[in-house]
Amino acid sequence: MIRIATRQSPLAMWQARHVEALLKKAHPGMEIELVKIVTQGDKILDRPLAKIGGKGLFLKELEVALLNDEADLAVHSMKDVPADMPDGLVLDVVLERANPYDALVCREYASLEELPKGSVVGTSSLRRQSQLLALRPDIRVADLRGNVGTRLSKLDEGQYDAIILACAGLERLDMHDRITQQLDGPGWLPAATQGIIGLQYRSNDERVRQWVGPLADETAGVVARAERAVARVLEATCQVPLAAHALVEGSEPDSMTVRLDALVATPDGRKVIKASGQSPAADANALGESVAEELLAKGARQVIEAL
Repeated sequence: MIRIATRQSPLAMWQARHVEALLKKAHPGMEIELVKIVTQGDKILDRPLAKIGGKGLFLKELEVALLNDEADLAVHSMKDVPADMPDGLVLDVVLERANPYDALVCREYASLEELPKGSVVGTSSLRRQSQLLALRPDIRVADLRGNVGTRLSKLDEGQYDAIILACAGLERLDMHDRITQQLDGPGWLPAATQGIIGLQYRSNDERVRQWVGPLADETAGVVARAERAVARVLEATCQVPLAAHALVEGSEPDSMTVRLDALVATPDGRKVIKASGQSPAADANALGESVAEELLAKGARQVIEAL
């Protein structure tokens, strides 16, 4: 028996059931229980994430369940996982990455470029807000909270002209048709590790380690190390408009390389600082640190301190 801790939103439940299916495929006959938990991030829906504590709000209760032996495994969206891990826990298994990019979801127009001046675009992310205003300083950004269904309902009710969501979430919930435009590079970068599911468990639980090991995806692990290293060096939280995206080239372990692009911006989009680099896949962590140091050298520290 393995107990999987998960949030209760439709997307979180999809992720937990996806992990459940992978475990049962790898270990036929395994018994699995889903432990459904409500986090602070699920409860506080009337304020922007950047003002109530950021990423950790969506996983603290799951981590407490692990530490209290109320669950054996927690399933997380990696972009919600802070760079620092609590003592006694480890997250060293990530699944194959889904679509990492953001999606513009619009009621009437076909693209970000076609939105009329003064349009209201909903997002709860400072990263999305800063890139949006850098490209379209003539539109208005309004805060948007809630699960995917709630956000789409608010759009359909006319509260916004468009909203920005993660492509991965829409695609996992079979809402591909709601994607008006995929927002991708080089003009738009996603959140570090967006589209990656991570598996967290107690560091001394060798039983769970052996069970989840076969689920690890090597390529996703490489890009996660590179992108998370940027966030770790910059001590990034939801209060920092940081984007990072890594791509792996090659299929043989000895010849795989990783390219990393990252940026830090002011929330109003008036200042965008970019850095990039490339290295062997084995040096992904060092690459992330190097790109972060380049961002700092170009002025990212001043932007972060001002926030």
